[in-house]
Order: sequence, then structure tokens, then C-alpha cells
Amino acid sequence: MKEWIDKYLRYLKIEKNSSPHTIVSYQTDLEQFLSFTADSTEVSPKEIDISSINRLQIRLWLGFLSEEGLARNSIARKVASVRSFFKFAYTRGAITKNPAHLLIVPKAEKRLPKTVQKDDIRRMMELADGDEPSQVQDRAVLELFYSTGMRLSELTELNVDHIDFKSKQVLVTGKGNKQRIIPLGKEALNALNTHLKTRAQLYGKKTDIDAKKALFLAAGGQRIYPRRVQTMVKNYLMNASEVSQMSPHVLRHSFATHMLDAGADIRIIKEFLGHANLSATQIYTHTSVDRLKKVYSKAHPRAEK
Repeated sequence: MKEWIDKYLRYLKIEKNSSPHTIVSYQTDLEQFLSFTADSTEVSPKEIDISSINRLQIRLWLGFLSEEGLARNSIARKVASVRSFFKFAYTRGAITKNPAHLLIVPKAEKRLPKTVQKDDIRRMMELADGDEPSQVQDRAVLELFYSTGMRLSELTELNVDHIDFKSKQVLVTGKGNKQRIIPLGKEALNALNTHLKTRAQLYGKKTDIDAKKALFLAAGGQRIYPRRVQTMVKNYLMNASEVSQMSPHVLRHSFATHMLDAGADIRIIKEFLGHANLSATQIYTHTSVDRLKKVYSKAHPRAEK
């Protein structure tokens, strides 16, 4: 079974063009299932034949995860990983019967996205207002996140030539290698322009051909990597806000919510975020209470004036 997991991961990377984060998640889920099956059958993971897996073993694993107190969202993701893997194995002829077919996915809990208040955003930007090249870059990263709502993986893949100052826009490559153009506001453009003036000072021993193309750089001079950005964003948010979740994704949520509060059409926000379906964007309608109150106050004849 181990060799088929490896084949599946290569399939995700090469044919599906899945993100590194997605591939790591699937790998973790499948290796956990393999380990559980090995322990329950007292067989080495390397000796488990994929054709020996049945639906009962998968259900026992899911029951174990539930007993361990794993959240429904996490279990739902693991079910999706297993279903996708065995579907791949079935279509490739590795098994004659799919044990994960019709496997019930636990209903995921709906969690409202956390957002940062506008005053806290302003305070965060002020904290990043400095002259050191690294701090200038931090400001550009924060402005870009909040001004565009792009994903972490999309930001780390940006090159200098993806920024079009004349047209005031940025070219972003999202999930499934799909590209979209996002407009840039004045603050983001100013921060990026300032960053490019000092960017070369961030070059180091690890600066290679790819790094010289990259818009943002890590401390060693190589292309910036997700962990570096996550740590940086967390540090600024810790000093500027009391929001419980401190990550680049919170800035993405804040971008969408603040746009919606200001009256932006949800279909336009969908395009900004790069969502394939409108249903993924509609969660933000639940967080825009201020906007709903304003609309109600103006439109309803019995509302307080």
C-alpha cells in the first residue's frame, strides 16, 4: 500500500498540480491510516497489501479518531483524503473494489472566519513602518495581504514582474494553476515601490536565480517561504490586535469582510479571492453584521431612524 500512496502523492503534485500544503495534508492522513491499520492487524506498514483493505477497517479508524476527540472538520478532511486515494487506486487498477466508495463524510462544523478590526489593521501597518529593508518588506507583505485578500501560497510565489505599477494590478497564480488579476490600491503600491528600492539589500548567500526573480525574500536571501511569512504576520498581529487567530488567512478574511461591509458585491469579492464557487464566499455574509444593520435601518419602515 505504501508504494501506492507514493504514486498518489506524485499524481497530486504532477497531474493535479496540488499545492504543497494539500499534498502534505493528504500524506499525513494516509500515513496515519496506514499506521493504524498496521497496529490493528499487527503487520508491518510495508507489508500491508492495498487489496486487503476493507470498509470495516476504514470505519474502525474513523471511530478511533472520534474517540480521540478529533474535531469533525478534521475527520471530514481525513475521510476526503482516504476516499480520493482509493478512487485513484481503483481507477489505476490497483484494486477491484473501492472500500471507500459511498463512505459517509461527517458534517463539518461551520465556523465563522475571524477578522481584524480596521483600527487594528491601521495599528499593525504603523508598527511595520520603518526604514530597515526587512521592515520595509514586512510592510509591503502586510499591505498586499490586506489590499488583495490573496492566499499565503499565492504571495510566496509572486515575482517582481507580476506587479504592474502602470496598470495598478498584480498577477496571481492560485489553486489549480489558475491565474487572476487583482487591482492594487494606493497604500499597497506605495509600500511595494518602497520595498523594491531596498529589496537588493536583502540578497545573501542563498540568493539564486529564482530568488532574484522573487518579490519577497527570506533572511538568507532565498525566496520567502510560508513559515517565515506566518511568523512575521503573527508577531505584528500580537502587538496590534486581540484577535484569537493570528495568521495571513485572517487578513484574507478581513479583506473580504471589510469589502462586504463597504457595499462590495459578493460576486466581485469571489473573483478577488479566487473562489471556484460562490458558496465558498458566502460565509462572509454572516460576518457582515454592521452592513446588515445599516441596510435594515435605512430600508425597513419599522426600524429606528
